[in-house]
Amino acid sequence: MSLKYLDNARKILCIGRNYAAHIKELNSAKPQQPFFFLKPSSSILKPNSGPFLIPKGVVVHHEVELAFTLNRELKNLPDTFSSQEALESIEGYALTIDMTARNVQDEAKKKGLPWSIAKGFDTFLPVSKFIPRERIPDPYNVELKLTINGEVKQQDKSDLMLFPIHKILSYMSNIMTLEKGDLILTGTPKGVGPIVDGDEVEATLSVGGEVIETIKFKAETKPGYYEYKET
Repeated sequence: MSLKYLDNARKILCIGRNYAAHIKELNSAKPQQPFFFLKPSSSILKPNSGPFLIPKGVVVHHEVELAFTLNRELKNLPDTFSSQEALESIEGYALTIDMTARNVQDEAKKKGLPWSIAKGFDTFLPVSKFIPRERIPDPYNVELKLTINGEVKQQDKSDLMLFPIHKILSYMSNIMTLEKGDLILTGTPKGVGPIVDGDEVEATLSVGGEVIETIKFKAETKPGYYEYKET
């Protein structure tokens, strides 16, 4: 099932602003409840399937994240939905990088416009192979790390999440039905920054000092005529 899980993901839901230091570095407001957005499945970049593509005129930021998939449907969960019930709802995990076109997002925010484009370009969701649930007995004891050209940019533990998984699932499920196979990203720690043409990017997910999964790719300029221009 190493990549089969991606075929079953009808939705890709991403928690935003779930690490305090990341909120601070972007000068964002701390959310009172979980805040999430969607990424299209066409943004997935599977392992060893080519370079990460940077659209012309776009400032891209990396956001390394722990993700998980669901083994059941969840709908209108009560606020008493427990941490144990949440863990029992998880099929498995993945290492992911939520790429963001930061200048596109900032411009959209200023104008009060949706910013789906900023998250949805092709290749804007590099993913790892499937990680069986038993490989991560505690999703709050995971180390996420991202390097560019060998230099560490992000490195933090998942116990820094503001909203735990059971709160995320309870809240989301009262807005939209969460379906079996849905892929949910849990937010990024501090250290987000730019990726440019020619960069060699590597991300790892570790448990107890052991690297469980790795993502590696090179960044290139996206071919074609498209160029983002602020208007």
